[in-house]
Amino acid sequence: MFRFFENLVDPYVDYVQDDSPPTRLWPNMLGYAQPFRRVFAFAALVAVIVAVIEIWLIHYMGRLVDLLPEGPVAFWQNYGFELLMVALFIMLIRPGVHLVAVLLLNNMLMTNFGTMIRWRAHRHVLRQSVGWFENDFAGRIANRVMQTPMAANEVMFQVFDAIAFALAYLVGAAVLLAAADTLLLIPLALWSLAYFALMVWTVKRVGPASQASSDARSALTGRIVDSYSNIHSVKMFAHHDRELAYAKDAIEETRTTVRKEMRIYTVMDFGLFTLNGLLIVGVVGWAMLLWGQGVTSVGAVAAATALCLRLNAMTGWIMWALTTFFRELGVVAEGMETIAQPIDLVDDKDATDLQLTDGLIELDGLSHHYGRGAGGLDRINLTIRPGEKIGLIGRSGAGKSTLVKLLLRFYAAETGKIVIDGQDIAHVTQESLRRQIGMVQQDSSLLHRSVRDNILYGRPDATDEQIIEAARKASAHDFILGLQDPKGRTGYEAHVGERGVKLSGGQRQRIMLARVMLKNAPILLLDEATSALDSEAEAEIQQVLYGLMEGKTVIAIAHRLSTIAQMDRILVMDQGRLVEEGTHDELLAQDGLYAQFWARQSGGFLLTDSDDENGETKTEAAE
Repeated sequence: MFRFFENLVDPYVDYVQDDSPPTRLWPNMLGYAQPFRRVFAFAALVAVIVAVIEIWLIHYMGRLVDLLPEGPVAFWQNYGFELLMVALFIMLIRPGVHLVAVLLLNNMLMTNFGTMIRWRAHRHVLRQSVGWFENDFAGRIANRVMQTPMAANEVMFQVFDAIAFALAYLVGAAVLLAAADTLLLIPLALWSLAYFALMVWTVKRVGPASQASSDARSALTGRIVDSYSNIHSVKMFAHHDRELAYAKDAIEETRTTVRKEMRIYTVMDFGLFTLNGLLIVGVVGWAMLLWGQGVTSVGAVAAATALCLRLNAMTGWIMWALTTFFRELGVVAEGMETIAQPIDLVDDKDATDLQLTDGLIELDGLSHHYGRGAGGLDRINLTIRPGEKIGLIGRSGAGKSTLVKLLLRFYAAETGKIVIDGQDIAHVTQESLRRQIGMVQQDSSLLHRSVRDNILYGRPDATDEQIIEAARKASAHDFILGLQDPKGRTGYEAHVGERGVKLSGGQRQRIMLARVMLKNAPILLLDEATSALDSEAEAEIQQVLYGLMEGKTVIAIAHRLSTIAQMDRILVMDQGRLVEEGTHDELLAQDGLYAQFWARQSGGFLLTDSDDENGETKTEAAE
């Protein structure tokens, strides 16, 4: 039974991915609700049936009150069978209907609707560009992906558990009172109008207040996650108190927004309590007045009393349900601001897979300034021949990393184009492009998974023997065998911690190298690939890299000029332009910027533009 209701809707059902989903709340929610539309309609119907049964029970209790004066003998002779049927209905049919309602809400809706939204939201967010992620907190994005589906679940739950039931119950109450005497509708109508006015007042204020609270919580989450993910810096600079103060501002802002929200609920509670008193006095008092005039029966008075007491108990729940509904709608709306943003870098409709034959790379008039009009790259024209090994150097901000990001199509070039083997990368699929490129970054962060999974990321279908061989080539196999995580997993099964924090910088970089070696892509990008290694290990890995470069087109960003001196060609960048190119010897002979770097470098790092007053050079790592 549970499995039947749990499987009524598949949360992972195929759907057409929309690069620009609706930005408005309800069109977005309706899009998510499409796979559920039939079961939602049935859930609404069951909620109405439950409400009708409840109203009928109150009506029947009034009928019993009117029949009891006939005396026990006549009562059981005339109505015994009827009472038996009613009893069976109350014991068997009523619980069955309620069970269906609960199964639809708890086991169909609550387990599947939020799951579907979370799955689709995560799928959509993963398709966003690197630049999109660089403009936000990872913790804040993750919080939206987790929080929005839960809020959407609550919205739909309240629609069927409270709103549909309440509307049906109110209509049924009006019918019941009208059957006794139409005049009883007057106090109910007046109460309904006042109740509706209170509801409008509450909802109008709860929506913005709850969204402000949600915004404040998201900002607080971002600050806390920022501190936790940079805990090494916090500890190293002894900024414990500074981080507490940074978080306290956001915590206090959260408290302020919640305080405003709670004031609204207090006013709502008081108003509701007052209105319910007026309802009881108005309807029951009027019913008794009508009874005293002989217009209505004792049973009608009893039914009206039971109905008012039931409404008195329900109204608080309904009001809370409605405020919860609108509060969670605010959370959903806030979440959609992030998880429903259009994809800012998409493949062309007619994009094809990159067919790499030789590895010829051509940059034609390539410019990219990140929308600022300055910085980045400026009119780069370059041809990298198949199998050529290129060294790329320049000061921080010269444009080296921008060039690499554009080559990987992490950003779409503002002007110009990049062509690989005659194919403009703007017209090939991003995944096929990146499958042909291996990259070792200076930031050697790893996935919080096993060593095996991290290396296997380079080629998911690789065998264990191929994984171990790649690790051996990267001089990582021996230290991997000695790893053990807190859960007792060892060797290649040991988990490396968030971003690989359980490993040293050199160990992380060796695993990164093993991953790229396993991928064995025809185009290789090296962004200071040996920067985290000691001198002995660097020399060892450098030889491995030279072997890895064989037959590949290579672009290597370097800060230590000695690591690229043997490249086929060295490119010198400055302020987004290519200012020099040639072999190591040719560039030295030109006595230009490269020669200055070579002559004046200290500790293997490039100089900045400025020297100190005493003529001693200042150094810094390039980007």
